[in-house]
Amino acid sequence: MRLFLTCCLLLLSACSREPLYHSQSYVFGTLVDISIYGEDQQRAQALSDHVFKDFQKLHDRLHAWQPNSELSRLNQSFAAGTEPVVIDDALASMIEEATAWSVRSGGRFNPAIGHLIQQWGFQRDEFTPVAIDDAAIGKLVAAKPQMTDIVIQGQQVYSKNPAVKLDLGGYAKGYALDRAADYLRSEGVRHALVNIGGNIIALGKHGEHAWRVGIQHPRKPGPIATLDLEDGWAIGTSGDYQRYFEQDGKRYCHLIDPATGYPADQTQSVTILVPPSDNNGVVSDVASKPIFLAAPAERVDASKRMGIDHVMLIDATGRILVSVDMAKKLRWVEQDVIAQPLL
Repeated sequence: MRLFLTCCLLLLSACSREPLYHSQSYVFGTLVDISIYGEDQQRAQALSDHVFKDFQKLHDRLHAWQPNSELSRLNQSFAAGTEPVVIDDALASMIEEATAWSVRSGGRFNPAIGHLIQQWGFQRDEFTPVAIDDAAIGKLVAAKPQMTDIVIQGQQVYSKNPAVKLDLGGYAKGYALDRAADYLRSEGVRHALVNIGGNIIALGKHGEHAWRVGIQHPRKPGPIATLDLEDGWAIGTSGDYQRYFEQDGKRYCHLIDPATGYPADQTQSVTILVPPSDNNGVVSDVASKPIFLAAPAERVDASKRMGIDHVMLIDATGRILVSVDMAKKLRWVEQDVIAQPLL
């Protein structure tokens, strides 16, 4: 399988004589990078190893299509309409947080549509063309699976709708970012950068300068722009160029509109920048998706609904739209870039 920095962000790292420890692994179906600055190599390695192990445990737990994962077992109980099952407080909190974001998005962010994601072939490790079954897609949309169909009572959970199938792939990377940042801070780490396939959170600086990241061009190799990611800020991208297949000359990406059941096709990428908060890793993962799925006339409203001021969007024609706040942060790699205001 070809490896990309998923969701379109590339870490631009410079050579330095200062202690910069960099390590990589493959978790959540994507490449994960951890950079720690200002710690000796042995300690930085131990800290990074702890984070990678935590990521792997979370991935195994929340895997949407491995039959023995905790999430798969929960989905089996939803489909069977059986009695409530017991989950721990951590998973209950994740579901509650994902539900709150789903409601806030007006249903555009909807982790309950796992059956649709599976129908399109995106619950697997390779993305190859599938037979597009309009009738099956229509039936799944008509079933209207929603996060609000999931009922949590203490540590017991059940679904009022057997069509609900949880796929937390659009939430878990952001959740993991917040966990990693909290852990590193608790260990006294002042300067680090954690990149989970393009969802990135920064701690401190890289020496005397802010961490610099690049925003991947969705149709060309390399970045279209760079920006400095300040202490505590997070950035994330939703794009159509990593998880997709082509069939009969048309691109079908993994970002599926719950209202239609079909992959979105009016946007190439959306990048958002999120200021420091207790959960801005989650926000960086979740909030770009409703903007990506929104119709052109609804993009600004979707951004406001999700509380996002810093947005860069590239539409299906390659036109670049940038919010006022985001425009102040960007450095274009090519001098002839024409960006229009996102209004």
